[in-house]
Amino acid sequence: MKARTGAIVMAAVLVLYLALVGQRAVQFVLTGVPIAVAIGVALIVLPIIGVWALAMELQFGIKSGRLADELDAAGETPADLPVLPSGRVERLAADAAFPTYKAHAEAEPENWRAWFRLGILYRGAGDSRRARAAVRRAIRLHDADAKRADR
Repeated sequence: MKARTGAIVMAAVLVLYLALVGQRAVQFVLTGVPIAVAIGVALIVLPIIGVWALAMELQFGIKSGRLADELDAAGETPADLPVLPSGRVERLAADAAFPTYKAHAEAEPENWRAWFRLGILYRGAGDSRRARAAVRRAIRLHDADAKRADR
């Protein structure tokens, strides 16, 4: 819950910052001075990129949270692993269990649950880049399953 609150606060601060930068960008463009217009255009592009990045991060957080809740409700979270008070899996336990979870994900490449659990293990092992990649894959597989079920 603390992470979600922190993300909301940071998103609100970023939106405020982007609004202020956008306002300054318009002021630069309206001066008509060529270098100021160029700076203004750059300042318009940067907030657009910032909004896009914020939207992608929030979407990732929301979707991964839903998958975690769904996995937890089904009783399929890695229960055999010790968890720190922060909710993260202990690093040594994650390292020890990693080969089993990786083999399961590779044996069932279309199983979003296997990829999500692997993402949990990657995160516990301290490999955030691979954790995010595994969770992104789990999200894509889950979304594809949901589309097939709707047909």
